[in-house]
Amino acid sequence: MAGGFLAISLLSYHTSKKAIHESIVTSQLPLTSDNIYSEIQKDLIRPILISSLMAGDTFVRDWVLGGERDGVAMQRYLKEIMQRHGAFTSFFVSDVTRRYYHAESVLKQVSADEPRDRWYFRVRDMKEAYEINMDPDLANKDAPTIFINYRVFDYGGRFIGATGIGLTADAVQKRIVDYQQRYQRRIHFADSKGRIVLSSRPELVGKPLAEIDGLATLAPRILSGEQGHYEYTAGSQLVQLNARHIPELKWHLLVEQDEDASLADIRRSLYLNIAIVALVAGFSIWLTALTIGRYQRRLEEMAVTDKLTGIANRQAFAPLIEQLLSELRRSPQAVSLLLIDIDHFKQINDTHGHQAGDDMLRTLAQRIAGSLRESDLIFRWGGEEFLVVLRDCAGENARHLADKIRMAVAATPLAINGTSLHATISVGVAERTEDEDIDHLIGRADQALYLAKRDGRNCSRAV
Repeated sequence: MAGGFLAISLLSYHTSKKAIHESIVTSQLPLTSDNIYSEIQKDLIRPILISSLMAGDTFVRDWVLGGERDGVAMQRYLKEIMQRHGAFTSFFVSDVTRRYYHAESVLKQVSADEPRDRWYFRVRDMKEAYEINMDPDLANKDAPTIFINYRVFDYGGRFIGATGIGLTADAVQKRIVDYQQRYQRRIHFADSKGRIVLSSRPELVGKPLAEIDGLATLAPRILSGEQGHYEYTAGSQLVQLNARHIPELKWHLLVEQDEDASLADIRRSLYLNIAIVALVAGFSIWLTALTIGRYQRRLEEMAVTDKLTGIANRQAFAPLIEQLLSELRRSPQAVSLLLIDIDHFKQINDTHGHQAGDDMLRTLAQRIAGSLRESDLIFRWGGEEFLVVLRDCAGENARHLADKIRMAVAATPLAINGTSLHATISVGVAERTEDEDIDHLIGRADQALYLAKRDGRNCSRAV
């Protein structure tokens, strides 16, 4: 009996060892990578969006084209950006005067002969719209800072400078260390050249991947954008590694775990009975479900909301739709769009005032959102337009939902500032075809909306 129990225990151990290996490779590391990707998007994608808005701001371009006469106005603008968005620093460098403007002063004039200014001339000559780079911040006693350097062009497409905001490297580094403590896995971020820019092991920052023990032969594959699972040996430890490319940051996310350390508990539990093993398995399933739930909540929190209506705005569309397309590549399903426009909205504004128009937008946005499933997405698309993305919804069902929303809006007056106002909407419906790109799908929904308006409004049409 003892021999039989030992044989069963050993068999159970080896089976569990294989299962743990597969769980690390196929579940735990990918899920951790997804969670960290979601959180780092909140930390760094928003600063990229802010820098993009600065680069396209008409004030910045008009101020440069006007001769940069009022330097205080630019400093005030940069200070407002820092205060409004909680940025560590903000800047603008003019290509006309080569002045480096900061919220407090004009720091200097950049020069091609000054090594510290090479970043600016690199940004000026690059083809990409922006870069993320870690440099000392002259305005803050050379504190290591992660800068988003965005190129600025005038209305004719001529390069006129670089702008953006910065985050303290220490603050982001602390988040990475927090990730390691929370997920019990080592996390690294490497740039496109293979240099570690952030790591839960601070001593590795600045070191090339090729110089890290065990990674020399894997570095070229990782940097080529080959995502997925890798395995290497560091000293006597077998390390499992999950790598993924983050195109928004132009970085590579590496999440790794020592397999031997993961087996320590199962070794100590070698002689425990199958009931305990079942309990551990049940706990693992619960933990995995909890992790997936947390990941989905993180994605929901990424959305940038429209201040007036409280729903997602147009800037939130790109990252959310990219996530949806990624899911569709793994699990294809029907997707439909509703493009909704409030009929005669200008007349409502002219007759009842802009405040009434704003109240109507808020009320209709909430009504439309209340008619949708949790998995659907709604965006304020334009002045009086809303875009709805329906997951797992074919065109016929989307048309039915569009008419249901439309009739509900038409049948129920809106109480605006004590006045009962009637509103109607027109809806364009389009179902995505296989491999159709999003811009083309939106164009078809817009065409359908045009047909609805041409046919008298307060109706829906599909293309």
